[in-house]
Amino acid sequence: MTPIRVLVADDHPPITRSLQQDLKLFGIDQVDAIADGTQVISRYVTSKPTVLVLDLRIGAIRGLDVAREILTYDSSARIVFYSQFDQPHIVREAYRLGGKAFLPKSAPLECVAEAIKTAHDGNTYLHPEVAKQIALLTVRGEESPAEKLNDRELTVFRLMAKGLTNEEIAGDLSLHPKTIGMITKSIKESLGVQRAADITRLALKYELIE
Repeated sequence: MTPIRVLVADDHPPITRSLQQDLKLFGIDQVDAIADGTQVISRYVTSKPTVLVLDLRIGAIRGLDVAREILTYDSSARIVFYSQFDQPHIVREAYRLGGKAFLPKSAPLECVAEAIKTAHDGNTYLHPEVAKQIALLTVRGEESPAEKLNDRELTVFRLMAKGLTNEEIAGDLSLHPKTIGMITKSIKESLGVQRAADITRLALKYELIE
């Protein structure tokens, strides 16, 4: 059986120290840690952990963006999101991205250990409170642009929210400006907004940009 090697990416020393020490009680002995969000990807590549425990916010770095890059590099990466941010739309995005588990930092240590072991086995772990939130989303629906837009539209939406023009977005994505114009029109219709300020407001509300 492959040993569980964990990399904890979190910029709160008390949390990383606690995980490094207390996970040993559950047979998880190899726990490394990194606090610099800009170095998580390079550390992942060099240390090759079997499970990455990733905070959603490491300084100014979004954990979801880090996870997206890691999964592009290694599609089999097993990521456990561990965060104080547990808004339903963030939980949904974490799982849709490819995360194996999402845990609030209030979760008992035994749940953290169980999530790590489940992810290590290649399976998905659902904490009871997280499962409840996802169920409520299914019933109530979700207003986040991440739920209403496809992947390409969401990429363009983020650039629009940062204030880029259609021409600038076209240059960034190597697409024709007319193509971007059609995509931005579709985005505005899907979200029911027209003003640039409303696009930015939505992106900030749902933490899709800094």
